[in-house]
Amino acid sequence: MKDVRLFAENVNKRFVSNKQEIVALKDVSLTIHKMEFVSLLGPSGCGKSTFLRLVAGLDQFNEGQLVLDGKPITGAGRDRGVVFQQYSLLPWLHAWENVAFALKKDTSLGKSEKKELAHHFLKLVGLSGFENHYPAQMSGGMQQRVAIARALVYKPSLLLMDEPFGALDAQTRREMQDLLLQVWEEEKCSVLFVTHDVDEAVYLSDRVYVMSARPGSIAKELDIALERPREWDVQLTQQFTEYKREIVTELRSSPARK
Repeated sequence: MKDVRLFAENVNKRFVSNKQEIVALKDVSLTIHKMEFVSLLGPSGCGKSTFLRLVAGLDQFNEGQLVLDGKPITGAGRDRGVVFQQYSLLPWLHAWENVAFALKKDTSLGKSEKKELAHHFLKLVGLSGFENHYPAQMSGGMQQRVAIARALVYKPSLLLMDEPFGALDAQTRREMQDLLLQVWEEEKCSVLFVTHDVDEAVYLSDRVYVMSARPGSIAKELDIALERPREWDVQLTQQFTEYKREIVTELRSSPARK
């Protein structure tokens, strides 16, 4: 298992609401290898975001195993970077200060080094020249770029992304998907990407795990054998269409969570 980044085995998560137990995840097992891009795909309420929060160490699971780089996940850590749909930028800080904020507790770096790193990662996500802009002065896509730079600045081995482009318009979303692939290939980290968009999952991923909603579990694992680098006209190929059809068929066969 030398090349395994994340290993999940029979992960279960239950909530109690109004004295009633709700099964959010049941026996979820998956593997993400080093430098691999994996998407977790499924309908609303299937437990995608719940699983991502468990991997991030933001919530605790009830049973099972979650292992990152050979060590059990027991809480949040700097070996994981997290990007949510909402940018959560601090409005009173410039773009570079928002990125550097992730390094606030790193006593091994001086202020100038933190600023230099922030500028480097803003350049990586295409925001050179916008380092001193406030969030209110930037578009939604630009703010999400800042959020991605902030998640990458401390060099995590695993990048966790929870529908990060869901609030963007179609054109900006495509631009951000291409940007993400460029950043991923340059940084050589692993990615767990949560989405409900079939096209997005197929276009971005090396592998896709399709989740069933009742209960939240893995229904299908699908290898995406499309060549990289990818272009959006890949959608027109027969192979892309076949992957989409296979995933959609699986999703339609899975009853929605009520």
